[in-house]
Amino acid sequence: MLNNAGYSRFARALAVCATVVSAASLVSCAASPSSSGGTADTASPAAGGSAAKELQAEFVTGEGPKTIAEAKGKVVIVDFWATYCDPCRKSFPKYQELVDQFGGDLAVIAVSVDEPGDVSVDKIKEFAKETNVKFAVVWDKEHLTSKDYKPSKMPTSFVLDKEGNIRHTHAGYESGEEDKIAEEVKTLLGK
Repeated sequence: MLNNAGYSRFARALAVCATVVSAASLVSCAASPSSSGGTADTASPAAGGSAAKELQAEFVTGEGPKTIAEAKGKVVIVDFWATYCDPCRKSFPKYQELVDQFGGDLAVIAVSVDEPGDVSVDKIKEFAKETNVKFAVVWDKEHLTSKDYKPSKMPTSFVLDKEGNIRHTHAGYESGEEDKIAEEVKTLLGK
């Protein structure tokens, strides 16, 4: 049984799912709106070595590239997330550790898919501050970028090579996922 807060979070998750995923994926997301459900490279309209589409999102906070064009020459993690997502709260510090580990060779651009009626810029900034991240955080208020990338759950990360091509997709987040991503980054950097 969901209380009012749980129902509200569930309703937001359904709204995000309805906006960014296909009807088949909607059933999976609605069944578990706040759990990661595992991770894996998955087929996506934005996967398989295709050029990543430019981000259409409002800059909120952080350092580093805010667009795919600004990140050219770096390996990039484009991470779709939301303030209500518990696995996102765990993944953010791990992505910051990766940025620190790889220095200027890796950038993270975190794309919030929160609904404008549910959060404010201040709430998104607070999430970044609470998770101690310095990388760029942008807000996809109109879900234009989400429609291009079609993340299957929260969070979903796309790992881009230095030319801006999508090489890996990680749907969900579980402890230890950052180790797999670190190996992918090393390979893409030629290290």
